[in-house]
Amino acid sequence: MRREIHLNAFDMNCVGHIQQGLWTHPRDQSSRYLDIHYWTDYARRLEAGLFDGIFFADVVGVYDVLGGSADAALRGAVQVPVNDPTLLIPAMAAATRHLGFGVTANLTYETPYLFARRMSTLDHLTGGRIGWNIVTGYLDSAARAVGLTGQTAHDDRYDLADEYMSLVYQLWEGSWEDGAVLRDKARGIYADPARVHVVHHQGPQYKVDAMHLSEPSPQRTPVLYQAGSSARGSRFAATHAECVFVNGQSKPGVKKIVEDIRSQAVERGRAGADIKVFLGATVITGRTDAQAQEKFAEYRRYVSSEAALAHAAASMGIDFAKYDLDAPIETGQSQAIVSNVEAMTRSAGPQWTRRRLLEQMVLGSRQQPLVGSAESVADALIAWTTEADVDGFNLSRTVVPECFDDFIALVVPLLQERGVYKTSYAEGSLRGKLFGHERLPASHPVAQYRRPAAA
Repeated sequence: MRREIHLNAFDMNCVGHIQQGLWTHPRDQSSRYLDIHYWTDYARRLEAGLFDGIFFADVVGVYDVLGGSADAALRGAVQVPVNDPTLLIPAMAAATRHLGFGVTANLTYETPYLFARRMSTLDHLTGGRIGWNIVTGYLDSAARAVGLTGQTAHDDRYDLADEYMSLVYQLWEGSWEDGAVLRDKARGIYADPARVHVVHHQGPQYKVDAMHLSEPSPQRTPVLYQAGSSARGSRFAATHAECVFVNGQSKPGVKKIVEDIRSQAVERGRAGADIKVFLGATVITGRTDAQAQEKFAEYRRYVSSEAALAHAAASMGIDFAKYDLDAPIETGQSQAIVSNVEAMTRSAGPQWTRRRLLEQMVLGSRQQPLVGSAESVADALIAWTTEADVDGFNLSRTVVPECFDDFIALVVPLLQERGVYKTSYAEGSLRGKLFGHERLPASHPVAQYRRPAAA
């Protein structure tokens, strides 16, 4: 039996997400992001295409590294203005039955106790369709916005994240026992106090003495996404993540990342199948290769190089405005997205330049687009799953909604014909659809915080 391909739409509650400048295309509707009907219609389109979910990126700072200011980001709508993605989810869930929602939340700036309640609430309101993309942040502007002088060092942020996970696991899994909620109207007892427990956590970063405010949600712990590809990020993913988001230009490179994460998971007592890997992909397709290439050429006319550099500068922690076009870039020790710097060095060599970077950003980002007929796109996606061992794709938007309409109308039927894409949704939670079980397995670190079932 061939492996089923999983698909997420990759987007953000803003105007310009990954492919910088394409919001200016006359057919693009992303500037409607303030309209709730834009998002509910979006959700219905994705569910009609049997997408597993929509994966929401988010940042809590601005891209102010290029030229030492946020001017380029503001001019080009480079993920600013940006609104809270969690507030979209209940409306989108009400418009659908099966679509999942992966939402990015930065644990560095979120109080664990209140964040745990917010995720439980979303899990309840979506009927168990919520996932959390765990991030530790990479923008100094975000740190300054919450009163800090700058970011904590890259690896230290993951140390903090390990403790954070321990605390939210205790709240989600160990505070309310299974069976604690009685809803007994005759006796006037909603919950059994003997089965609700106070969490006592005294750690180096966090101290909590409280019971979880929400009753157990369908999944208890949301589906856990993570996107760290640095050495420290990979260890964190192998410990905690169920779905890992990777980027890469070569199948051997991605395969090695996948193998490393899964082997580290096995070393921690988990199974390799406990982790599904989603590759970031940008698809431009048509009925023929020529039609797809024509569309690609049209899209390229709307790309903003300045906006693309503003995004890249912040994600790598390098001010490219300081360098002439062909001057070698000094990467130094970045506290931003370490894997982005490493990936650029691998692809362009140790002495890469601003010109080399711009040459790679053909559609406003470093993610190289897959351009071709539906047949060639389907072939390419299947090849990634067989040759790089990925389980699915986070499809970045280009011109919305037509990029997803095209994919659903042209590529999805071919994937179905080839037996690698579902023809209907399974019932159950997001975790149930992805893994076949509603709760995290006993091999996951969360299990140590569960209380034994009462007699």
